[in-house]
Amino acid sequence: MVLFKVKFTFQKRVQLAQSLWMLCWFSVLTGVLTLALGIYLKCELKRRSEVMDNTDIHLVPNTLIFVGLLSMLINFSGVKISNDSLDPAKFPRWKSYMEPYLIFIFLFTFLMLFASLLSYFMRGNLDASLKIGLKNGIRFYKDTDTPGRCYQKRTIDHIQMEFQCCGNNNYRDWFEVQWISNRYLDFNNREVRDRIKSNVDGRYLVDGVPFSCCNPNSPRPCIQHQITNNSAHFNYEYQTEELNLWMMGCREALLRYYTGMMATIGTSVLFCYVMQLGMLTGLRYLSTATEAVMGQENAECDSEGYLLEKGPMETICATVKAVKDKFNFNQVQTESPATETTTTEATTTEGNKTDK
Repeated sequence: MVLFKVKFTFQKRVQLAQSLWMLCWFSVLTGVLTLALGIYLKCELKRRSEVMDNTDIHLVPNTLIFVGLLSMLINFSGVKISNDSLDPAKFPRWKSYMEPYLIFIFLFTFLMLFASLLSYFMRGNLDASLKIGLKNGIRFYKDTDTPGRCYQKRTIDHIQMEFQCCGNNNYRDWFEVQWISNRYLDFNNREVRDRIKSNVDGRYLVDGVPFSCCNPNSPRPCIQHQITNNSAHFNYEYQTEELNLWMMGCREALLRYYTGMMATIGTSVLFCYVMQLGMLTGLRYLSTATEAVMGQENAECDSEGYLLEKGPMETICATVKAVKDKFNFNQVQTESPATETTTTEATTTEGNKTDK
């Protein structure tokens, strides 16, 4: 049973081919855009890889890059098919390739949908990656002389100033780590020695934060040392001085930035997915309507196009069978022993007759 049959005049076939030609070129451009977005996202993730713990989140940009490249290739082929469909001498050479090509596009649309949904559902992985990565980044902030950690301080400072954030969850995260290197501590100072001895791990912990946590909107000079000591500063109450430091944690700030970016990318890819479905439908109608007039004397006669020649399940079974037959065409069937014996006896008899 033919599904979704549509009657096409010659003029309608020409209009469909021209519309598909334009749609395919536009889809090529959206493929370039998807590729560019994937590369941009990958560069952004690489740029801050020091504060990210795992590489699972790179699945999103890698998928986008792959989808963008495939989209450019598929839609460029669609441009050529749409153009050749108007020429009765050129279109017949596409006949044997149309069905595999349309099946490939149909499978590709699922990949596009996967890439779009992946952009929305990677928030949990990104959150876990930033949580551990920023925690380690703050812990290694002081190790400016250690190979492999030399740039942690610069990275953390740039992030806190660019995203207007402080610490992992908030500025109090700096109270729990020694972020001042021992080379800048005066161990002859009694206060320094007492503070180190009072800690179980022998760390120099202070209620202070790096300069990059300071909020320039504060009306007073930034207070970054002895933050919780009200008596150490004139006219100061740390619980109400919200403008002194950035209140938002860097994990939340970076999470907002990346999830917003990936949501925009996901919406763009979803739009490309809808366009790809439209192109697939149009190409199917165009190919079936054009194949119906192939071999006829009057190429400008009316024809019928359809989406499925049979029901959905029958089409799937027929496609699977065709694929199996294509992969089994080179298998040689072995003859049974009885057949081999009969063949040998017949050959011997013919030989005896020849000798006589």
